[in-house]
Order: sequence, then C-alpha cells, then structure tokens
Amino acid sequence: MTLTSRLTLLASASIFALSSSAAHAQSTADLYDLGSIQLEGEIDPSDPVPGYVAANAQTATKTGTPILETQQSVSVITGEQIEDQGATTLGDTLGYTAGLTAQPYGTDPRFDSPTIRGFNGSGAQYLNGLRILRGFGAPSFEIYSLERVEVLKGPSSVLYGSGIPGGIINQVQKRAQFVDFGEAGVGVGDPKATEGFVDWNHNYTDNFAARFTAVARDSEEDVEELTNQRGYLGVATRWDITDATTLQFLGSYQKDNPLTPAGVPHGLIGQVDDEDLRSFYVGDPTDDNSDRETLNLGFELSHDLNEDWSLNAGYRHQRFDWDYTGFYVTGVAADNDTISRGGSTQDEESVTDNLDVRVQGSVWAGNTAHDLLFGLDVRRYDVKEVVDFMYADDISYSDPQYSGANLTAPWYSSIDDLVMDQIGVYAQDEISVGNWRGSVALRHDRAKQTGTSWNNFGGESDASQSDEATTGRVGVSYVFDNGIAPYASYATSFDPEVGSDIDGNALKPTEGEQYELGVKWEPTTFNGFFSAAVYDLTQSNLSANVEEGGVAGTRQIGEVTSKGLELEGSVDLDNGWNIRGQYTWNETEQTKGDNVGNEMPNAPAHNASLWANYGFGNDSALEGLRVGGGIRYIGTRFGDTANAYEMEDVTLLDLQTSYDVTEDIAVSLNVTNLTDVAYVANCGSFGCYYGDGRTVQARMSYKW
Repeated sequence: MTLTSRLTLLASASIFALSSSAAHAQSTADLYDLGSIQLEGEIDPSDPVPGYVAANAQTATKTGTPILETQQSVSVITGEQIEDQGATTLGDTLGYTAGLTAQPYGTDPRFDSPTIRGFNGSGAQYLNGLRILRGFGAPSFEIYSLERVEVLKGPSSVLYGSGIPGGIINQVQKRAQFVDFGEAGVGVGDPKATEGFVDWNHNYTDNFAARFTAVARDSEEDVEELTNQRGYLGVATRWDITDATTLQFLGSYQKDNPLTPAGVPHGLIGQVDDEDLRSFYVGDPTDDNSDRETLNLGFELSHDLNEDWSLNAGYRHQRFDWDYTGFYVTGVAADNDTISRGGSTQDEESVTDNLDVRVQGSVWAGNTAHDLLFGLDVRRYDVKEVVDFMYADDISYSDPQYSGANLTAPWYSSIDDLVMDQIGVYAQDEISVGNWRGSVALRHDRAKQTGTSWNNFGGESDASQSDEATTGRVGVSYVFDNGIAPYASYATSFDPEVGSDIDGNALKPTEGEQYELGVKWEPTTFNGFFSAAVYDLTQSNLSANVEEGGVAGTRQIGEVTSKGLELEGSVDLDNGWNIRGQYTWNETEQTKGDNVGNEMPNAPAHNASLWANYGFGNDSALEGLRVGGGIRYIGTRFGDTANAYEMEDVTLLDLQTSYDVTEDIAVSLNVTNLTDVAYVANCGSFGCYYGDGRTVQARMSYKW
C-alpha cells in the first residue's frame, strides 16, 4: 500500500467514525483522535475501528502490515461487531468467523475452547500478543475490556514461539486515547444476567491519558443453579514521554466463580426431553464451589531510534489462583433414571511472565524495500496444581435430591509442580518490489521444563525435559491496482507442551506444517474486505483429552491432517449496512497412532454464518434505530478422538436491535438462539453438554 493510499484510508476511517456516531450512538469503536494521523502513514492496529472492516492487524506480522498484503489468513472481529452482537464470551465473539467452531462445548464460563481449522484452541489464546498459559485451557477474559479480537490462522510459531498449527487468537485490550469520552450502562437478561459496566477515558495532559474499564455481572446458565458473579477492573494509560517514546500500561484484575454444567449421561440423549436435560442439575449446591482470581500487569514501550528504525517491547506478568469443586457423570442405570456421578477438586496457582522485545526498521536495495524485524521472546510459566477425583452418591433424574453428594476421600490424586522456560530469537523480512510482496521469517526456540508430577497410582516422576526447534514462514503475493491480491505461503509450528500424559510421561512438543493458497480483495469503490483460502496442514504429537479407568488425562495420539476451504467477507456500506459472512469446509483425519482414519473431535466438515445489521439514517423517520440478525450453521461432528459420539448438525438464529433514545442514551436488545433449539454441543466419556438455549440481554447505556 502506498503512502498516499494509507493516509487516505486513515483519514477516511476518521471521517467515517464521526458520521457513524450519529447513526450508532457513540460506540467506543467510533472514537478517533484525528490528530493521530502521522506523516509516515502508519496505522496503529490496536486503535478502534469504525464498522466491521479492519484494514490492519497486530497479530500476523507484529508490524501492522495491511491484511491485504499479509500472506496468511487473518480475521478481525472489531469492537463495533462485538457490541452489535452483544458478545459476553470469546465464544460469542467468534461465532461468525471462518475456520472456527466457536463453542464446541456450549458456553463454559470457566474457559473458552474454540477449534481452529480442526484443532483445539484452548491453549492458543493470547492477550496483547503475549500468550495466556495454562495446562487445561486459557481462563476466560472479560470481553467488554477488548478493542478487538484477531485470529491468525495457520502455524504462527515463527513470531510467537508456540501455538497450535491451526492458529492463534489474540485478544487486544482497550487502550487509552488522547480524547475524552465515556460510557456507563446496566443490563438485564434471561437466563439471569444482571450487569453494570463503565468505560471512561480522560486526556489529562497533552502527553498523558488514562482509561478505566469496570464490569460487575451476576449471571446464571440454562442450569439455573449454576451462577457466576464476576468483577473486573481494567486500567490503561498512555504516556508520550517524548515525541519519539511512548509508554503504555495495561493492567487488569478479574475475580469470578465460574461453574460448568456436569453434563448428562449419553444414555439419556434421545430418551428424555432435550430441554429438560439441558436444564438438569447433576451437581449439588453443598459441594459445588469455585473461586478464581486473575491479575495481569504489563506495559508496551515504543521508541523511535531514528526515522527508519524503532524499538518495541511488550511485557505482562500474570498471577492466577483457582479453587474449584465440580461434578461429572459416568453413566445411567438400566432404569434410565439413576445417574452415577463423581466429583473433582482442583487447587491451582500459577505465575506467568512474558517479554517480547523487537527492533523494526526499513532499508532499500535498489527498487526493493525491506521492512525488517528482529525479536527476542522470553516466557516463564510456574504452576502448582493439585487435582483429586472422588466418588459421589447417585442422583435420580426424576426425583433429584440436593442435600449433599457425600463426596468420598479421593480415589485418584495428582500433583504437578512445574516450571516451563522458553526463549526464542526471530527475524522477519517483508519485501516490496512494485506490486509484489514477499515475506521470509525464521525463528529458533529453546524450551525447558523442570519439576515433578505425582499421582497415587504411579508415584512421583521427573517431568524434566528440554526441547529446541527452528521454525519458519515464507510467503509471496501480488497486489493488483484493483485491490485483488493472490498469495501463497508455507509455515511451520512448534509448541512445547506443559505437563505429563496420563501415564506420567513428559509430553513431547507438537510440530506442524502448512501449505496455503488464497486470494484477498479490498475493493476500491466501497468499504469491504473479502478472502478465500485453501490449506493443507499436518501436526504430529497432537494431545487429546482421554479417560481411562475413570481417570481423565492427556494422550498424545500421533499425527493428524487438516485440509480445507475458507470464504469470508465483511462490508460497511454508506447506506447503513454492516454485513459479515463466512463458509468453511474442513476435512480432518488422524493418520498415525491411535484411531487412524478417524476425524478430529469438534471439527465439523461444514460451517457457515451470515450476520447483517442496518442503521436507519438521519433522513429517515426511524432515525437512530438499528436492526440486525444472523444465522449460524454448524455441521455434524464427533465429540471424541475415537469418534464414538456423533452430534447432529444445527442451525441457530440471532437477533439484535438498538435505538438512540437521545444523542447520549441508547438501549439495545440481543437474542441468541431465537428459536430456543435444544441441541447437543458435545459428547464424550464424561457426559454430554448442551449448547445455550435462547438468551435474551437488554442494555441501556449513557455515552459522553
């Protein structure tokens, strides 16, 4: 993209943001500081985006390269789209994104586990470009605090050091802006979802601004006995120390008590009414317990060394503490009424430190431009986790009694006391020659795990392990003057696994490689972005959750392949329409190890969705009204690696409307799963889990 076109794009976005605010209240996604236009034409990919169409992404190259010129599939879910769809979880946010199955287990308030190109994405989640580390899925993060969510599909180890070959999900927090604005609101919902939220930004001086984001929410699930009280506080500051140096602080504290449904036995599916099963409570209020705290403290530093070179650094310190007691089911008796169940407790404490330092600059060689990036990435994950499994009394489906489940002493106990250290160095060269674009990147990682794993069956084992790997990416594209850019790329991945398998053996690193061909189109006559991609990727040493002898654990199942086609498009039209649609075809197969020939779990062959939103203009009698809705299709899929449990396909409808009561006050209503379809999202040896029923959420907000 030329300098002139970049400046034109940024100026157009700023003007569009101002005009959009009149028709769409004053979304924080519409707030731009017009003074941020820079002579070099760079667009900060963490800035708010008006509408649904993002031209740049932070995640793919770490340099803010336009998505059109990036030789890999990238999806950006903007703040305005998140707001329009009323999303409160990461799964809600990703429901209209190509290549993903957003909620394969239904809504689980503990953590999000979307699949990306057929691979479990619970361990592939990042916050502000730094990995959220946890052995059994990244803990859920408050969606209201996010400016956008970016999904980079395909292997990404060359810049991030670790991650599944399917891709990574990067959640970008709201940043302080040099303009005053604010929002305060309340909401109510069914199932119960009472909330209050505040987002306030203040420009204190010419070079210092701060932003405070807070949420208090009390919610319940389709199983009304399971509730979650969440409190969240986020603080972001920006200090332009000099014209060349900017320091941003990003901090958050989240306290909640999420509980997940225990599921229902597979034997009851089809034997009992689905709506009744969806709301059935298998646990017991005497024993169910959850207490979770997450603290994140970090900074981002940017310093211009000269006109061509800059230094950037990002750091985050995370403390995570979770005490949990929940239930699971193991089967149902021949009477189709007596459900056998067990309980589990988990005491987990972890500390994670992430540091990423980069030097970025541009050089010319004849008529060839090289945008160079050199980086050092260091992380440490220190975790101690105690897990116990216990027997519990049976419970009757027709006449459940909730007076204590008589949990026994643990029949299975495990203790992991582990430290994972990883350091990587990487280099990237983005090449421009006329309309040609190319990229070459290389990285070398060393990872070391120390500590012990213990369980009462096998005793203590040494979990120490050292691994190292070199990963890379190469891509080429041609950007036509009409905004069409075909591309090809090859990338590899490496992900050191934390912990041990069900037999007590240290987990081996996963390795992956992908070939991808695609074409992107950024129209020159209207605001839109379209992409199509075909890919072929392979991963070895894939980990899967298994249950053997009543014990849950991890098994590395061998090699798997994933092939597919992804079509995706977003459009913001001047007449008030915002549209986003996608279709995904994905074929997965386990090719080595256990279950050869089987599909991957939670990987439907077909997935499609379409969302449209219309805002009535100033010349309409319905000025200030926005209406929208969407349709989501999830194809048939299996719930486990053995393909023993198959789920039917499902089609879901969503609706949204909002109205600007005054210039400052707006009301909105979101309804997901409008027809209240009761569908099984996942089944496995530990039971079956339903997707969300009809969810209604009404909000009123005041913006200034």
